[in-house]
Amino acid sequence: MAFWNNLFGKKPPQQGQPQLSVQQRVSALKHLPPFLKMVWQTNPRMAFLNVVLRLFRAAVPVAVLYVGQLIIDEVVRLTQSNEKELNYLFTLVALEFGLAVVSDFLNRGIALIDGLLGDLFANQSSVKLMEHAAELDLDQFEDSTFYDKLERARRQTLSRTVLMSQVLGQMQDILSMIFLAAGLVSFYPWLLLLLLVAVLPAFLGESHFNERSYSLVHGWTPERRELDYLRQTGASDDTAKEVKIFGLSGFLIDRFRTLSNQFYQDNKKLATRRAGWGSVFAALGSAGYYGAYVYLILQTVQGQVSLGQLTFLSGSFMRLRGLLEAVLNRFTSVAEGALYLQDFFDFFELQPNIRRLASAPPFPKPIREGFTFENVGFKYRNAEKWAIRNLSFTLRAGEKLALVGENGAGKTTMVKLLSRLYDPTEGRILLDGIDLREYDPADLRREIGVIFQDFVRFQMSAGTNIAIGRIEEKENQPRIETSARQSLADTVIAKLPQGYEQVIGRRFNRGVDLSGGEWQKIALGRAYMRDAQLLILDEPTAALDARAEHEVFQRFSELTQGKTAVLISHRFSTVRMADRILVIENGQFVEMGSHEELIAKGGRYAELFRLQAKGYL
Repeated sequence: MAFWNNLFGKKPPQQGQPQLSVQQRVSALKHLPPFLKMVWQTNPRMAFLNVVLRLFRAAVPVAVLYVGQLIIDEVVRLTQSNEKELNYLFTLVALEFGLAVVSDFLNRGIALIDGLLGDLFANQSSVKLMEHAAELDLDQFEDSTFYDKLERARRQTLSRTVLMSQVLGQMQDILSMIFLAAGLVSFYPWLLLLLLVAVLPAFLGESHFNERSYSLVHGWTPERRELDYLRQTGASDDTAKEVKIFGLSGFLIDRFRTLSNQFYQDNKKLATRRAGWGSVFAALGSAGYYGAYVYLILQTVQGQVSLGQLTFLSGSFMRLRGLLEAVLNRFTSVAEGALYLQDFFDFFELQPNIRRLASAPPFPKPIREGFTFENVGFKYRNAEKWAIRNLSFTLRAGEKLALVGENGAGKTTMVKLLSRLYDPTEGRILLDGIDLREYDPADLRREIGVIFQDFVRFQMSAGTNIAIGRIEEKENQPRIETSARQSLADTVIAKLPQGYEQVIGRRFNRGVDLSGGEWQKIALGRAYMRDAQLLILDEPTAALDARAEHEVFQRFSELTQGKTAVLISHRFSTVRMADRILVIENGQFVEMGSHEELIAKGGRYAELFRLQAKGYL
């Protein structure tokens, strides 16, 4: 391959860009059987009909050529004799007409089924991707390498329908080649060898350039994600204010222009070389065909073959050449598709670390003892610093615990550990004396309600946004309305044109956006909807004014009645409502106690309390 690489002007790859040998491309074909199995399982009846139609379509070219040979020979015979009986001739013409009609019918039927089956496959593979993504761990989503795999897999859910048509078309063309080759072999077997010699250089060229194309696209995956991000950031209602205030449009546009132009230039060089060498190899293929054509003409002039046979042989040679080029070139495309398909299957091979154990004990209902942190430490993937370390304390059943600490102290990390979005790097968390890792994660999360400070603003109806707290109850309108009333979201929804059916957010037509405080009331409604044993509120009133905050926390005791609760807040007027307060700093335990106990102690909590109190003087 070194000769071909030098010939085609192969450049050193970008860092991280994969270089794929012929062996690797052939090896990638191992993904085709499971891929075709997935296609078959999408709709077996439709897939079977597709195969049958293609089988008949494969036989049409040689049948048309053979009937054409008979027509020409019959015309020549009639011109050389006094017999003018035309029934046989017109029967052949009618037969050829029938084959043309059948061919068109088969082509349209194949295209129709390809389209329908492709749509079904794209839909089902997208569902499978979302289902598998839902099973993976949160820390996997925080890894850039994982996101590259996810992005490539997401792109394959739509583009792999083309691969399906290519593979089926490959099988169809190979069958057509077998039929056509049988006719050539019966006359001049060496024509097949000439055909192979004429087409092989083009195949090698296409193989090389397909390899380079895959390497380019694969190597640019992070940059393509950045381009998508820049495109969205530069033209989005979510970012418009900051973009205008800070004058970021020029910066974003310049960055987008630089990246997109780099990709364009790399692709331009590759496309230019591909076009140039493709023309050279196409000329070689044409020379091979016309060399064979001249030979057949000479044989016809010498009376070795009939005029009809000349038509059949030259037509078979031309069609066989076209089919062979298509099969060889499509082979490289299929191999390239299989490489991209490998990205698709690689994503599905990712497995979560947090999963249900076969011996999982039933989740306690109700929780009797509570949660115990025993020397818990956690470090994020690829991070050098521990988020929390040596943390030991107990959250008693039915207790309201407040977490206090500066930003980055580890409060939200503790929440994610409690809800088992992460597992501790060291130490363990016990629930009623049993390691949290032994419980079924799904059972655990059903009994935990978390409202994060950066909660998701779902671009859906107001009612659905609240029902997300217990989505299986999305049709329970009385429960949704009760939850909205308890969180004060009912006053927000009452002002919406379509009430609970109103789409909120501006992504979709006729959507109505809300203020930060209004969104927060909607999110709090999810906590009431959840009705979980452990309720965690991460800065639940950060966007609310003082009056609204006071109303929310008047109802906080109702919401947490008989439940265990964790509250994260920077407002000490809120924190002091908790039974106990845990102060952490740099991810480590500082002190713990009630508001009165910690004030009397005069430690870190008392210091922070006095600093905040000064701000109101």
